[in-house]
Amino acid sequence: MTRSPDDVLAELAELRATDPPTHGGHVLAYVYDSGRADLNRLAEQAATAFLPVNGLDPTTFRSVAALESSLVGRARDLFHGGDDVVGSVTSGGTESCILAVKAARELWRAADPARARARAAIVLPTTAHPAFHKAAQYLDLDVVAVPVSVESGQASADALLTALDELGDRAALVVVSAPSYPFGVIDPVAEVAAGAAARGVACHVDACIGGWVLPWWGQLEAWDFAVPGVTSLSADLHKYGYAPKGASVVLHRGRERHAAQYFATTAWPGYPVVNPTVLGSRAAGAMAAAWAIGEALGDSGYAELVARTRSAVDVVRDAADAIPGLRVVGSPTGPLLALADDGGVDPFRLVDALRRHGWLAQSQPAMAQPGGTVLPRTAHLTLTAVSDSVAAELAAVLVQAADEVRGVPSPAPDPGLVARVLTEGLPDELAGVMATLEALPAEVVRPALVQVLQAAIDPAGSPSA
Repeated sequence: MTRSPDDVLAELAELRATDPPTHGGHVLAYVYDSGRADLNRLAEQAATAFLPVNGLDPTTFRSVAALESSLVGRARDLFHGGDDVVGSVTSGGTESCILAVKAARELWRAADPARARARAAIVLPTTAHPAFHKAAQYLDLDVVAVPVSVESGQASADALLTALDELGDRAALVVVSAPSYPFGVIDPVAEVAAGAAARGVACHVDACIGGWVLPWWGQLEAWDFAVPGVTSLSADLHKYGYAPKGASVVLHRGRERHAAQYFATTAWPGYPVVNPTVLGSRAAGAMAAAWAIGEALGDSGYAELVARTRSAVDVVRDAADAIPGLRVVGSPTGPLLALADDGGVDPFRLVDALRRHGWLAQSQPAMAQPGGTVLPRTAHLTLTAVSDSVAAELAAVLVQAADEVRGVPSPAPDPGLVARVLTEGLPDELAGVMATLEALPAEVVRPALVQVLQAAIDPAGSPSA
């Protein structure tokens, strides 16, 4: 049965109406809103112009090569890279991180023929993005996770370098964040990169969330290619570059390192295949939109958006600091805040209360680190440029929400909750779900999470099934 375009579009509109609002600043995770309708229109028009284009072969679609070269060049300049810094545009931060790990593994293997069948390892703080764990699983590497400070959320350079020493020749890469997602803290990039270089180990800076913020945030210690020893860096254009999903860049110091991320083969009777990224066919729309937004904004435009973001952070941070029973973890640098219980305000309850008032924050479970220290459960807030227009409102709601849940204990873990969620779906209040996930062992939680997401998209029982 066919349907009219109007009917199809009407149903799509109905589906979108069930989502949280992606503009306006009330969603404090997942989306990045500049607050500028003109940039949204520009992105839409640029992406539409490139909808039919396939980035698989930039020698055929030369527009893709031009856009990618321009974006990589812009990123290289922004992150203080020299002529030896090159890279690729990817579909997002996860792909950028996977490619950085692949390049490190390939060069680690190439450095010693005896390593051809050996198993490499990467060292990272517990706050490093899960994309690196995913890369290690896909590429068959081991991960050594190193505890961070419970008080500050920052990684220890000494601890990371000690982990490299303990691994010896198996260490292929060490990862630091600028900043980390859970707590918004910049890791000690300079010390780790210098120590890694002295040991002959690659060092990746994950600036996926901070890349298009930190250059205009203020006077900071060097964290990018200005630091000797940094060999690769990832930064997402679809975060604070304000491009639509998905566009990111991965940069490498040295063309040999960049070449190591590629896949090339002639092992079939079709056309020669050369892929710079994990994807073969690549949509060019997000890349075109990222390029267009960067051209329209320039450094001055990004500086203005970052200034608005920082203004919002200051307002919300001041409000959080004044709330009894709540604290901001560490000294974050950038647009991310993590709020922990400081004697009476449970973060999971706080997130539910914010949701009741029309604001979507993220619950971050407590985490037992190697060695036994425990990172606190927190409520995570991602602020963007549009947040400046609603910062005072958010601050007031944050105070009100904290007042509503102060002294209310966290829900007890419920062993039967997972089964109920699979049959009934997620409840409106998620504090009990998060408390249960936090309490269950990883070998139980991880397959349960897979089951929940599988069930969400399983067509069984739907009208079309």
